[in-house]
Amino acid sequence: MSAATSPSSACPLPSSSNAVSSDATPFDVAIPDLPAVDPAPIVRRCGLEAYEVSFDAMRAFTEARTADTPDEIWLVEHPPVFTLGQAGNPAHLLAVDSAIPLVKVDRGGQITYHGPGQVVAYVLLDLRRRKLMVRELVTRIEQAVLDTLAAYNLAGERRAGAPGIYVAPGIGARGHEGAKIAALGLKIRNGCSYHGVSLNVQMDLRPFLAINPCGYAGLETVDMATLGVAAGWNEVAETLAAQLAANLDGAPAHRSSIGSPND
Repeated sequence: MSAATSPSSACPLPSSSNAVSSDATPFDVAIPDLPAVDPAPIVRRCGLEAYEVSFDAMRAFTEARTADTPDEIWLVEHPPVFTLGQAGNPAHLLAVDSAIPLVKVDRGGQITYHGPGQVVAYVLLDLRRRKLMVRELVTRIEQAVLDTLAAYNLAGERRAGAPGIYVAPGIGARGHEGAKIAALGLKIRNGCSYHGVSLNVQMDLRPFLAINPCGYAGLETVDMATLGVAAGWNEVAETLAAQLAANLDGAPAHRSSIGSPND
C-alpha cells in the first residue's frame, strides 16, 4: 500500500564496500572523537516523492550541515525509477528501451529499482560525531533491516561482500531462499552519510527482471507480501525507522550473519 497518492515536496534542509562511495573518508579509518550529542536522529516522513527531488535534497542537506546539525532519517516512497551507482555498469540494465527512467547517482553499488510499495530510508548522519566507521554503519543498517523482518516473523541474512539483506532458508522463505529483500548503498562526504537502504514491502516486482539487481545476473528479488506479511507501507516504515534509531544509539552493533524471529 502506498504512503501517498502524489509526489510531495523535498524533505527540509537543516536550519569501502561496493555499497559505499566516499569523497574523503577511507572505509575503515577511525574518525576523531568529538563531544557526544543526543544520538536520536530526527525522523522525517516525506511521503511519495520523485527520486531526483530526494537526491538533490540529500546532497543539499549534507553540503549545508554543520557540526551542530542534527542527524536525520528520511522515509520516502518513489515512483518507478532505476538508479545506477557511481561506478555502476550500465550493461546491468537489460531493457534499454524501458519506460522507467534511469538516474545516475553518487552512491556506491550497481543498479537497483525503486518503486511504489518499497520503503526507502535515507540515513543522514555525522559519522565523526557518532564515532562510527563506515563498515560499522553498514553493519548497523543491515541489523536494523534484520530486526524489522524479525518483527514480522521473517528471517533475513547477510552475504559476505554483497551488502543488503537476503531471505534466509526456512519455512518462512516460502521457496524464496537467497532472494534479495533489501538493498543498501551509501555516499560519505566530509565524514557524513547520505543515501541509505530500501526494503521491499508490497511491490510490483516485474521491473527487477529488467536489471541485474545490484549487478548480480539472475538474482531473485522478493517483497514482504510475497512472504506472507500483510503489513502496509506506513507500518513497516515506522518499524524500520525505530529499528534504525535503536541500532544507531551507540551500542555495539550485532554481528550475527542471520536475523531470526526467535533471536
